[in-house]
Amino acid sequence: MSTIFLIAILLLGFVITFQIAKASEYVGILKGEKKNLEQNNRINGFLMIVFLVLGLIGVYWCNELFRGRILGEAASDHGKKIDTMLYITIAITGVVFFITQILLFWFSFKYQYSEKRKGYYFPHNNKLELIWTVVPAIALTVLVGFGLMYWFQITGEAPKNAMEVEVTGKQFNWIFRYPGKDNIFGKKYYKNISDKDNNTLGLLWDDEHAHDDIVVQNTMYLIVGQPVKFIINSRDVIHDVGMVAFRMKMDAVPGTPTTIWFTPLYTTAEMKKKTGDPDFEYEISCDQMCGKGHFSMRGEIQVVTPEEFILWRARQQSNYALVMKDKMPAAPAPAADSAAKARMNSTPKLVAEVK
Repeated sequence: MSTIFLIAILLLGFVITFQIAKASEYVGILKGEKKNLEQNNRINGFLMIVFLVLGLIGVYWCNELFRGRILGEAASDHGKKIDTMLYITIAITGVVFFITQILLFWFSFKYQYSEKRKGYYFPHNNKLELIWTVVPAIALTVLVGFGLMYWFQITGEAPKNAMEVEVTGKQFNWIFRYPGKDNIFGKKYYKNISDKDNNTLGLLWDDEHAHDDIVVQNTMYLIVGQPVKFIINSRDVIHDVGMVAFRMKMDAVPGTPTTIWFTPLYTTAEMKKKTGDPDFEYEISCDQMCGKGHFSMRGEIQVVTPEEFILWRARQQSNYALVMKDKMPAAPAPAADSAAKARMNSTPKLVAEVK
């Protein structure tokens, strides 16, 4: 019903506008073309001022209404810098926007057609052209320079204490791999990939470094305050790792690993309090159209304390253990619980180990 009502309003507005235009045309015929032109100029000039005032009010109102509600606070160290860069860009371009728009509409009103005034043509001025070319060029160069600096920081060498996580996209979910106690990723080969055999990344079991690698899907765990480096891959087509809360984004390209790093600043629980949303979760989305199931390609990132991460890590089985169950000796559950408690008592050392 609301849709029909909206369509009816639009049609009514079109009919009213059409009738006003026809009435104006008939008045012009009765008054004469010259008087009609002058009247239309006055009306259009007045409407320009009205549009200017309402437009500027609308810009201010939208800014106040949606400021901080769409993206929220950045939850990573690089994200803070990116937000600062965006605020500076918006401030510079905003000043230019307001000046140019006010001049545009004011000039349309002030210099409307009049018999008492003759048009003055100003075709060329070297000084003015130099100013409006050089000044924007310098401003844009500075902005691009800061953008490149942040880009090289994000994609550059991560700190030595950074935890490494391999992120692999496939149609239509995410696969995450953590190195084991040796902190070395095992080798893999794409022809070994087998979802049926639980080897979703094609790990080579001949490589001992692959035996303790942990592979999980759709939910990643990170430690608050600890840098993390993503090594990003794709199993099929081009995907894109998008993490809006961290202000991070990087393509996942088949056969060409890409990297980014950042430091999470707030746990998931802290962000729930900050946003006032009890259902808040850090999201990893695919920001590149990758097929018919693109809309469903979503993962979660749980940012937790070091103690919580150690407990989660202790519960995980290596991918090798899942695939080669018959080659792995069965471990009793109490022993696993004891190991988890022992790790809890040596939290700082273990956090350094898991990087």
